[in-house]
Amino acid sequence: MFSSGFRRVFKYSLVGSAFAATGYSLQQNNYDINSIGIVRLTRAAVTVFEIGSAYRNKLYKSNFEKGSNEYNDLKSKIHKKSAEKLLDLCCTNKGVYIKVGQYLATLDYILPNEFVQTMKILYSHAPKNDLKDVYKVLKEDLKKDPDELFESFNPEPIGTASLAQVHKAVLKDGRCVAVKVQHPYVQGNARVDMKTMEYLVKLMSYVFPEFRFQWLVDETKKNIPQELNFELEAKNAEKIEALFKDIRWLRVPKILWNFTTPRVLIMEFVEGGQVNDLDYIQANKIDPYDIADKLGKLYSEMIFKHGFVHSDPHPGNILISKSERGDCDITLLDHGLYAVLSDEFRFNYANFWLSILDKNRKTMRLYSKQLGIDGDLYGMFACMVTGRSWDSINKGIVVDGVATKGELDVLKKNLPSILPQMATVLDSVNRQMLLIFKTNDLIRGIEHTLKTSKKMRAFKVMSECCVNSVYDQKKVKCSSKFDKLKILLVQYWTLLKLNIYYKYLQLSTFSLRSL
Repeated sequence: MFSSGFRRVFKYSLVGSAFAATGYSLQQNNYDINSIGIVRLTRAAVTVFEIGSAYRNKLYKSNFEKGSNEYNDLKSKIHKKSAEKLLDLCCTNKGVYIKVGQYLATLDYILPNEFVQTMKILYSHAPKNDLKDVYKVLKEDLKKDPDELFESFNPEPIGTASLAQVHKAVLKDGRCVAVKVQHPYVQGNARVDMKTMEYLVKLMSYVFPEFRFQWLVDETKKNIPQELNFELEAKNAEKIEALFKDIRWLRVPKILWNFTTPRVLIMEFVEGGQVNDLDYIQANKIDPYDIADKLGKLYSEMIFKHGFVHSDPHPGNILISKSERGDCDITLLDHGLYAVLSDEFRFNYANFWLSILDKNRKTMRLYSKQLGIDGDLYGMFACMVTGRSWDSINKGIVVDGVATKGELDVLKKNLPSILPQMATVLDSVNRQMLLIFKTNDLIRGIEHTLKTSKKMRAFKVMSECCVNSVYDQKKVKCSSKFDKLKILLVQYWTLLKLNIYYKYLQLSTFSLRSL
């Protein structure tokens, strides 16, 4: 038992620490009242309580029969209002909340469409800071007044994200650069915000038993410290440039290390349009299929060859431009978050893909288990990896082509009934898989925008990389040249079959268009 004197000292120490932390947070955030932890926590708790109450009192206690048109209309309205409340919370608390809100916008296979569409606003309308706040960070970190460093500095950011914003500037020596500056409030609020979100997720899981998003909290807690260190981002950029040094169409902006700190990153400025900007693509006469091929090759080699995967591939981070060769160059931006994949994970994931291509349920079950998914959930896992229905996987997704509108409508219609299974998969799967899900979904979204998905170009490239990854690893383990030759022949035969399937798909598509 502790003495009463010790308890008093302990209690007052906690109170003193809380006041000290609050004072530090206020100082770091220009004495903005919104930076106080208790204010942010209370705001978040009130929002979650209001959302939970709306579902409990207005939907669950309504007189409408579950599944009826009236029930579904009411549910859609509550989804929309709740999503707007959540969006307001993200925009007010900013920082980590924006980051999580953006991630929620990618979970269209789990969350209602009203949430996904509402949260997507955060990608293009993330809050920005005043120029004086940007200059404050630059002066603190670079130890010089911005006027001493820059010949010109565009006051309007060319890009604003959850944790930072980017400005175009010209250095005194005439070099045109992109200046990435961390939002001043992020560092002071990140730890409190993460703890708050953990409590809120537990509260939401109480209101909605099927709400199993602890994995999202765990991943955010692990990833945010990496993304807040711009020196690590600079090292990632140089690493990916070295890994792909032989690919002439990939561009990674050069880092200016003399002007780089954990909160400031200055790099070469690269011209280009966003990968989903169809007007830019048409105006510059860039072939969208060339873009799809190169994206497929880039991300497939990251996953299956190098095990080092750029994990924030939303359109704002991928630029395209017409090259002097006449084809397109791809510029990769924002290297703050990478998934580092183990050899074992890559081997199991590649084999899981091959089992899907072969329609082999036995090996699907085997390799899904190796990736953390037990029992009959291997089918749900396969659907989430491919973005296809189980019927399509059984028919053969290589020959079957891409998902039709009817297939997507069926998937969305059945979403409420399969949501608990999806949540279980996300809660159980190997943690390395979570960023792969995000990468797969966003690449599919880019292909859909480019209208290249019907020819499955990225799918073909990824499948070839997958095959090469599996058989290259098998060759390494061979003890004789004869065994290596046998595996090499099987590898070539598998690639040949894949190409025959793909040619068949193209001819079938062409024949249908000709009718």
